[in-house]
Amino acid sequence: MEKWDQSLFLIIAFIFWFAHFLYIPMLSPYIEQLGGTFTFTGIVLASYGLMQLLFRVPIGIGSDLLKNRKIFVVLGIAISTSSCLAFALTASLEWILISRALAGIAAATWVAFTILFSNYVADDKLHSAMGNLSFALVFAQMLGMAFSAWLVETLGWSAPYWIGTILGSIGLLLSFLISEGNKVTDNKPIKLHELGKVVKEPMLLKVSLLSIFAHSIIFTTMFGFTTAYALSKGLRPAEISLVVFAFMIPHAIATLMSGKPFVLEIGKWRIVQLAFLTTGIFTMIMAQIETKIMFFFLQMINGFALGLLFPLFLGMAVEEIPHAKRATAMGAYQAIYAIGMFVGPFLAGLLNTSFGLEASFYFSGCIGIVGFICSLLWSRKVKPKTVD
Repeated sequence: MEKWDQSLFLIIAFIFWFAHFLYIPMLSPYIEQLGGTFTFTGIVLASYGLMQLLFRVPIGIGSDLLKNRKIFVVLGIAISTSSCLAFALTASLEWILISRALAGIAAATWVAFTILFSNYVADDKLHSAMGNLSFALVFAQMLGMAFSAWLVETLGWSAPYWIGTILGSIGLLLSFLISEGNKVTDNKPIKLHELGKVVKEPMLLKVSLLSIFAHSIIFTTMFGFTTAYALSKGLRPAEISLVVFAFMIPHAIATLMSGKPFVLEIGKWRIVQLAFLTTGIFTMIMAQIETKIMFFFLQMINGFALGLLFPLFLGMAVEEIPHAKRATAMGAYQAIYAIGMFVGPFLAGLLNTSFGLEASFYFSGCIGIVGFICSLLWSRKVKPKTVD
């Protein structure tokens, strides 16, 4: 039965993220086509991260209090499907903003997805299982984004939203078949005073800030304005799939390389420094490109560099936290880095309105350089410490 639960859950997770990312590459051009300014596009992109910042911790606490993860999984898929339907039925800028905000609330329920999936496996197989879940997420993101431009060019602007609605509805029906799992836990809900105490841990704060930088970069570029910029440089909508593959394939490969052997060989802080420096420099170069080949090459470099960072941050955020408080620390970390998901695109939208689309790449590149400088300084002051 556990194998059935795992397989069904992976299918549902794939559908959830596939529908979620099916329209992402063409969202910025769609808003522009409807008459939205770059500032408004930045607000729409920022609303996704803002909703996660506001809802992620409450959803985690709520699922602990109710000791029920399934209801939040079902709710998340329902909200995601409603978001796609709202996109499909309307073509007003106001509803575009509301729809994207709903998608952010849906994404915030992912914390319940991960906890529920962990109930299906024994502790000694947890890392392998989570690897499968992460692969389903990344694979769904990549395929969804790859089909986006083709659907728009072939069937029109609303096609990704209608297909997302249909797939989301299928995922919603399947979600009623999943179980809560057999694992019994005695975890207590997060208490606010414990959350405040854990958040003050120096290493968690440093890693969270670095993660804010990294999320600002990726949500401003690949998940933000890169597609609109590519189209403005003469790429055809059909070529957007190549842009997605150029970024996401190295991104996925880098995620797999962030394991222990690679980290021990080079050192986690050195990897962080190199990744930030690389993405900082090459993102700024993006603003000056003139050829398609160079565009794809820079996408590959940036995809790989950012792919190294996110898995490392997951481990670094809690490595100095006692096991009893790691769930609290992870909840805090995930909520904090969502700041980058809305501040980055919002500020980039303002800059783009004043200086053109190139501004978002200079802005993101500067963030990468700041991340490099911070990681360089902090790596020299690292001292083992735990929260009492």
